Amino acid sequence: MTILEAKQICRNYYELTNPSDKDRFLYSEALDYLISETKDPDYMNELGAMYYADRDFELALKYYEMAAEAGNRYAISNLGYIWYYGRTGEKNYKKAFFYFDKARRMGDVISAYKIADMYRNGYYVEKNAEKYKNIIESLYPQVKNARRLDEPLPEVFTRLAKIRSEEGKTDEALRLYDAARDFLAQRIRCSGFFGDLNIMKWMILNIYKLRKFDTERMDFYDLYYLLQTPHGISGDRHF
Repeated sequence: MTILEAKQICRNYYELTNPSDKDRFLYSEALDYLISETKDPDYMNELGAMYYADRDFELALKYYEMAAEAGNRYAISNLGYIWYYGRTGEKNYKKAFFYFDKARRMGDVISAYKIADMYRNGYYVEKNAEKYKNIIESLYPQVKNARRLDEPLPEVFTRLAKIRSEEGKTDEALRLYDAARDFLAQRIRCSGFFGDLNIMKWMILNIYKLRKFDTERMDFYDLYYLLQTPHGISGDRHF
């Protein structure tokens, strides 16, 4: 394998919508080769992300740490996730805050809203609802015109929508939820990452706390709401 061949394998993989086990193996081998030949931390982070999506969190941790040592802010943020959720078996909010705060100071929006979550929940820091709100409000202008599906528009919009609903601004909350839902649905069609599916589930449940369910407007993801209780399916409804 050459560097050019490895890069082509990666490019081919990015175009796949339903990669096979063989595709994933070739992709991981290509990334491993690129890491050994170029020492580029972007490839380290990318391989870590593949293992994270596969729920192989020990290997994800290994490659995130390699990339973080080289200063990759995405890997630093990803280490925050490892410790925040205890992916390797141990939650450590002190470490999570350290990594999120470090990445946030490097301009990472994802880490910024996770820092906000820690203030909301009182994880490692004292609860501070006003600080949570201020951080989320400050992130909205940074993501409102997002075009790339990896940008955290749904994550910021859903948090801001919850704030608006608690303020009694239902129409604005629903506008934010609907925009987040459309954006996230497109992302899921391309990746199917388990974390995005969790976001969609909780978003749907929050939407129908504010809006009456309408069978004429339902789509596939509304099943998260319907399947809270037993339902039957009849007719020729297509999603």
